[in-house]
Amino acid sequence: MAEPGLALQELGDLDVSMDTWSFFSACLASLWLYRLYVYSAVAFGISIWLVIQFSTSKPQKKGDKPTGNPASSEGIEDKLVNGCATLQRKEVYVAGVKIFYGSQTGTAKRFARALAEAVISLNVPVEVISMGDYDPDDCLLEETTSRNICVFLVATYTDGQPTESAAWFCRWLAEAVNDFRFGKAYLKGLRYAVFGLGNSAYVDHYNTVGRNIDRWLWMLSASRIMTRAEGDCNVAQSKHGTIEADFEAWKAKFLSRLQALCKGEKKPCSGKCKKGKCKSPGKQSRESSDHEHGVSEYENTEAEELFESSSEEEADAEEAGGASSVLDVEDLGNIMRHMKETKRERELEEGDVGMSLTQENAWRKEEGGKREMITPALREALTKQGYKLIGSHSGVKLCRWTKSMLRGRGGCYKHTFYGIESHRCMEATPSLACANKCVFCWRHHTNPVGTEWQWKMDQPEMILQEAIENHQNMIKQFKGVSGVQAARFEEAMTAKHCALSLVGEPIMYPEINRFVRLLHQHSISTFLVTNAQFPDEIRNLEPVTQLYVSVDASTKESLKRIDRPLFKDFWQRFLDSLKALSEKQQRTVYRLTLVKAWNVDELKAYADLISLGKPDFIEVKGVTYCGKSSASNLTMANVPWHEEVVHFVQELANLIPDYEIACEHEHSNCLLIAHKKFKINGEWCTWINYDRFQELVRAQEQSGGSQTFTAADYTARTPHWALFGSRERGFDPLDVRYQRKNKARDISGC
Repeated sequence: MAEPGLALQELGDLDVSMDTWSFFSACLASLWLYRLYVYSAVAFGISIWLVIQFSTSKPQKKGDKPTGNPASSEGIEDKLVNGCATLQRKEVYVAGVKIFYGSQTGTAKRFARALAEAVISLNVPVEVISMGDYDPDDCLLEETTSRNICVFLVATYTDGQPTESAAWFCRWLAEAVNDFRFGKAYLKGLRYAVFGLGNSAYVDHYNTVGRNIDRWLWMLSASRIMTRAEGDCNVAQSKHGTIEADFEAWKAKFLSRLQALCKGEKKPCSGKCKKGKCKSPGKQSRESSDHEHGVSEYENTEAEELFESSSEEEADAEEAGGASSVLDVEDLGNIMRHMKETKRERELEEGDVGMSLTQENAWRKEEGGKREMITPALREALTKQGYKLIGSHSGVKLCRWTKSMLRGRGGCYKHTFYGIESHRCMEATPSLACANKCVFCWRHHTNPVGTEWQWKMDQPEMILQEAIENHQNMIKQFKGVSGVQAARFEEAMTAKHCALSLVGEPIMYPEINRFVRLLHQHSISTFLVTNAQFPDEIRNLEPVTQLYVSVDASTKESLKRIDRPLFKDFWQRFLDSLKALSEKQQRTVYRLTLVKAWNVDELKAYADLISLGKPDFIEVKGVTYCGKSSASNLTMANVPWHEEVVHFVQELANLIPDYEIACEHEHSNCLLIAHKKFKINGEWCTWINYDRFQELVRAQEQSGGSQTFTAADYTARTPHWALFGSRERGFDPLDVRYQRKNKARDISGC
């Protein structure tokens, strides 16, 4: 009987185990089925806990938050004075630094980050803020009591306007200054410094935004901690050689000033009364009256004594005007003269920062008060880009198509359109300066700018001799290079063509006619390019093989946006240049550079310009993307496909009945529209008989100009492979096209 009882007991235990497992598995299944509800409940519980923790924690006062500067607060200490316990607050002089930047191409943003890194190294809290992400209407007033230092790095864009990101901030400040609801003391207590980024070539708008922000903040009673500084993109005029060097010099001053503020120090007195006075009598009386308005306002006033309340120019004006704020009109001239003299003295005193006066004057070789165009900084920048600089304002460089044709890999579009030998072409310029700052500048604006010749001038004989020597030396470097054809290498040692389109505005050079004559005397053809801003120089130009005018836009607004010309009357100059071109008897060309989303929708306006200048040829080329640049915001999205260029040219040709599409160079994303007068007996004659041109130009020179010639006198038949619609699409069949690996499609130009 014992054995059956034991068996029953085991069966009972087994049933209990099975029930427990069933219950446990049922619970697990329920949890899995309703897991979303479980997750939600857990999340809700955590949220409630966080809210409770946040609401019960004691908020930290702004004045008590820790800072890394030497004067950081350690809280409120109890001290016994005369037997009584008193509370004494250790002052926090700088709670942190806020760096605001307004940038279009990224330079101001880059400077802001560099400054932030330097401030962090001083153990001072820092915040970098894009002005486009900041609402001054909501937040700026807080900076009047935050004990922060606000730094503004702002660039000036087209026509002295702020960048897109800074537009609203500037508009708000300008309105606040003139809005009685804000009051003149609206930003009293805000401490700030301004560094402007601009280009002195645009005289009327140089650093306008930085100056305006500085002035508007001051008019709202904000206080400068140091005088406004200005960086200059114009390397020829920049105080320290480049805008980067300008910024570095200012940054060093700012960090020194910041350290002094962190310690609670006043600005050291220079020993001169006009600069050593920390406060004017008027300010003393104002500050003494402020003590009547309570402890908090007293603390603000006390803190304000640690930094400058106005620029040095304004302080000088107060000094010159005396204690009285009322001035006679007759005294204004003396006051302004005094301010200018003071500013000049200050610039001399600050000569220890950056380039010394001796170094700065080293490149200013005097010739009747004129200096050299190429500064040391500019020389270094252009040399890095492969330029061979000549004298003080000229240069030569080896074109990539010269290298290509030396290897038998094809020539440039000028070879296809006009029959030049690319391996025998010298790319040069007698003037590195330009009157435009085009958005697609392939030299990234490293060259100087100007509206007239204001530099020391080299003689054309020296320029040509050194240009040929430098060109030959660059060709020699290809001796023995794999793929270079020996015959073409020998031919390349003697330049036959000169493309005066390297960089800048060659026609600005005062001796351009002498220089062109020298080229012709060396049997070198001339292809001169101008940006259509010098109509008188175009009229006075002696015959060249082919004269180009860059027509980058067809309306005043788009030309201003794309070329960014320096001349105020740029549009009239542009139209006058086209009229001057129509008077030329030799070959003339419009060069159109298409920038997608910028100038491809102006066909009718382009047709009107063509009827004005009556060019022999019209080159239409897609813009070349030269990589990311701080000088331009173009991207690959602005580069049109070759099919898009073809479509544009076809539509344009339909609007100009005297012209037809003649040639195509697909590899350069370029097409040629030619006047029908160059279609002789059904055959296109866009090529040039270069020997015939040299004969004609010599005959004209020998006759003293009485024997003239026209473009029709030195034409040559265009080969079939160069014509639009040919199977070769403009590539010379004598050469072998080289395709880079993994390159599915080429949309770049030359």
